[in-house]
Amino acid sequence: MSVSSAIFKAYDVRGVYPDELDEATAELIGRAFVAYLHGGRLAVGRDMRLSSNGLSDAFIEGARNQGADIVDYGLVSTDMLYYAVSSNKYDGGAVITASHNPKQYNGIKLVGRQASALSSDKGISDIRDMIISNEIPSPVKALGTLSQAQLLDQYVAHVLSFIDLSVIKPFRLILDAGNGMAGLAAPRVFDSLPCQSTFQCFEIDGTFPNHEANPLIEANRQDLVSSVLGSQADLGIAWDGDADRCFFVDGNGDFVPGDFITSLLAESFLLKHPGSTIVYDVRASHAVPNIVDRHHGNPILNRVGHAFFKQRMRETNAAFGGEVTGHYYFRGNDFADNGLIPALLILELMSNRGLTLSELLAPLRSRYFISGEINTALEDMSVIPAKLEQISAHYADALQHRTDGISVEYPDWHFNLRSSNTEPLLRLNLEGKTPKLMADKRDEVLSLIRTNGH
Repeated sequence: MSVSSAIFKAYDVRGVYPDELDEATAELIGRAFVAYLHGGRLAVGRDMRLSSNGLSDAFIEGARNQGADIVDYGLVSTDMLYYAVSSNKYDGGAVITASHNPKQYNGIKLVGRQASALSSDKGISDIRDMIISNEIPSPVKALGTLSQAQLLDQYVAHVLSFIDLSVIKPFRLILDAGNGMAGLAAPRVFDSLPCQSTFQCFEIDGTFPNHEANPLIEANRQDLVSSVLGSQADLGIAWDGDADRCFFVDGNGDFVPGDFITSLLAESFLLKHPGSTIVYDVRASHAVPNIVDRHHGNPILNRVGHAFFKQRMRETNAAFGGEVTGHYYFRGNDFADNGLIPALLILELMSNRGLTLSELLAPLRSRYFISGEINTALEDMSVIPAKLEQISAHYADALQHRTDGISVEYPDWHFNLRSSNTEPLLRLNLEGKTPKLMADKRDEVLSLIRTNGH
């Protein structure tokens, strides 16, 4: 059979079901994953997509044929699967999910010991090459074992351990699961708080009857914003489809950028753990390193992607890491990202400071003016390197680095421009010291990106 190499992405496997990713391919990936790990005991889980059950069964069959012993956790969020791998010391794990993608997609996120993520640099390309070149080792004679387990109680206790429950004030919350996997653990977690929580889109449903489970797209947040404003709630929280990322809307209905949440949480961690290392990504506002410096922490810039973040955090023993796109990582969570812990920490911060989220954000919003991520579609991936070089040459008088794409630094404005890992897109994130400077420079850089026939 023919398997497309295009489904093997920078951080996971992903494609349209069944045209690009079907059960036969999932079985091969299960076999190749076990061959890459050299056997062992693995945790497997799946999200709510209509194709996830069949893909999970096929992946498990392939993994068992290759000799791995499988513990099937059934329906789980991605961060629950990470927790299962870490807390039970499995040799690896897999969750069948396409995260925030529309319902026609599915995929597989793969991790090794301690929930360390596989990436194109480490593991995914090896698995791809084994499959494409038909070089997966022959199945073993003794089929691996299969058992079932659940860890909801243990997981809920784990995430609640990150905060002091006694300080949480009775906030009015609107929670939107997007019919995704947050519907499994979030009700248990928020019912443990003295808050008045309204749960919307919490029926776990892979047809996504209300809206796509991608809160980064404004249209998918409209229900949440309307509910927050209509009920005069203190806070709105939304999750993506596999619930490993969370997003915030303040009491005024305004969306909160991920780098501002990273800044607030970094400050919180540094007050609890002075001198800690905090990891942030190349797209972030200068608010993050400035706040870390102000609290005598150690800010470390990193390339985008959960596999690269977890590796860097483990290397530096960082207390916390945050990405612009809503991934937040915690040393106390074996350096893995989690979608519930940030929500709890923000509620704790609001409670301890006696301030609304909008009030906590006011010093950041008055000083740091960010464009948000702006995507430009190009004709194909081949034109991206030349376009990046053209932009780099245009700003040759600036400080520049190539940690991930190109980052250009001037005293009063800066930007990062990087390519998508999967599509012919350039992604721009820009910040200026005034709203006008940000807007002017944003338009200037976008004009350069979008001219010369590219």
